[in-house]
Amino acid sequence: MQFFVDNFDLLKDAFLQTLSLSLLAGLLALVLGTLLAAMRVSPIAPLRWLATFYVETFRNTPLTVVFFFMIFGLPQIDFVIDFFTGAVLSVGLYTAAFVCEALRSGINAVAAGQVEAARAVGLTFGQTLREIVLPQAFRTVVPPLGNVWIAMVKNTSIAAGFSVTELSAVLPRLVNADAGDLTLVLVGVVAGYLIITLPSAFAVHRLERRVAILR
Repeated sequence: MQFFVDNFDLLKDAFLQTLSLSLLAGLLALVLGTLLAAMRVSPIAPLRWLATFYVETFRNTPLTVVFFFMIFGLPQIDFVIDFFTGAVLSVGLYTAAFVCEALRSGINAVAAGQVEAARAVGLTFGQTLREIVLPQAFRTVVPPLGNVWIAMVKNTSIAAGFSVTELSAVLPRLVNADAGDLTLVLVGVVAGYLIITLPSAFAVHRLERRVAILR
C-alpha cells in the first residue's frame, strides 16, 4: 500500500494523460470515421475512392509507423506539433479507419427499401443518410464500436515510446525506482487501464441492450 501512496501523483497524472488522449482521439476517430463511412457509400465515385484509399492505407499500416510520421515526419516539411497532439492525431486518424468499417457494416444492414422510400418522398442522399440510415446504423454497430474503443485505449500505450507520459510510460520509470516492487508496478499500471476499459465494456453492454429494445 505504501508503494501506491508514494507514487500516487505519478500514477494519477499518467492515468489522466491516458484518459485525455483516449477521449480526444476517440472523438476524432468517431467524427472522421462517420464522415469516411458516408463517403464510402456516396454516389460520387471520387469520394468513394478517396475514402477507400484512406481506410485501406491506415488499416494496413502499423500504428507505430503512423506515430513516426506524425512526430518525426511532419517536422521535415516544417509542420511541427507537440508530442501529445501528435499522439492524439496518430491514434485518432488510425482508429477512424476501423470506425468507418464498423459503421459501414451498419449502413449496409439497413433495409434497402427504407432508402428507396426516402428517395421516393424526395429526400436527398445527405438527408436520407442523416435522418434514416445513420441512426439505425449506429444502433446496429454498438458492440463493434465498443470493441474499437477498447482497442484504441490499449493502443495509446504506443505513445509511451514518443515522450507522452501515459500509463505505459511510467512503467519503466517505476521499475527503475522500485525494482523490488515490480508486481505492484504492474498492478498499478494495469489497474489504470482497467478503470477505463471495464466501465466502457459495461456501458457498451447496457447500451447494446437498450438499442436492441428500440429496434
